[in-house]
Amino acid sequence: MDLKLNDKLALVSGSTKGIGFAIAQGLAREGARVIINGRSQASVDDALARLRTGQSNANAEGFAGDLSDPRQIEALTGRYPAVDVLVNNLGIFDPKPFEEIPDEDWQRFFEVNLMSGVRLTRAYLPGMKRKNWGRVVFISSESGIQIPVEMIHYGVTKTAQLGLSRGLAETCAGTGVTVNAVLPGPTASEGVGDFVAKLSGGQPFQDFEKEFFEKARPSSLLKRFATPGEVANLVVYVCSEASSATNGAALRVDGGVVRSAF
Repeated sequence: MDLKLNDKLALVSGSTKGIGFAIAQGLAREGARVIINGRSQASVDDALARLRTGQSNANAEGFAGDLSDPRQIEALTGRYPAVDVLVNNLGIFDPKPFEEIPDEDWQRFFEVNLMSGVRLTRAYLPGMKRKNWGRVVFISSESGIQIPVEMIHYGVTKTAQLGLSRGLAETCAGTGVTVNAVLPGPTASEGVGDFVAKLSGGQPFQDFEKEFFEKARPSSLLKRFATPGEVANLVVYVCSEASSATNGAALRVDGGVVRSAF
């Protein structure tokens, strides 16, 4: 299938590793010009090198900056005043008992997981509407539907993304611009290593994975962590011309964790 992404300019926030990097790879593979973003120049340069090692003809460039900081978004939009595709992937998570989550953590999670997407979309959505074509995708989580007891603050920010994406989609009615949310389930990205270390008590990953899906996510049909590439496959489609009738949707790639037919 031709996804008709040739020469589209795509920004993927937080894309030097994990799901974000896999999305950047997928978009580049489809011919998009991809902006890879990370907090440091070293991480961006490393991601670009890895991308080009796998795809020598990849059309990619980088922007180093923490996009939870409004000043960095201003610098980004000064360099790239318009994009065709915006994937709001930047996010953090950290297992912590509710009673031990201070205000500072709540505020940080909202700045990174929610407000980065608010500000980036506010900057780029008007240009998409003027062109009458654009794609905005929020990388939410099944945790936005089933709030995980081990990281309630994370789940709440992912629920907020679902409300935000649907509301923004309503403002695009009758245009060629779509806004959707994609909800990954537990995924074996680099950040999962820290997650496992905190919860496993030193167990080998394989043993932890088995126990995690028996006890913490027993509703999973996949019974394993998804790969970043498996998540990225859906995101790349949602970014494409082929997905033009998909708008205002919350699309799950959760391995069946959410026990619902809808």
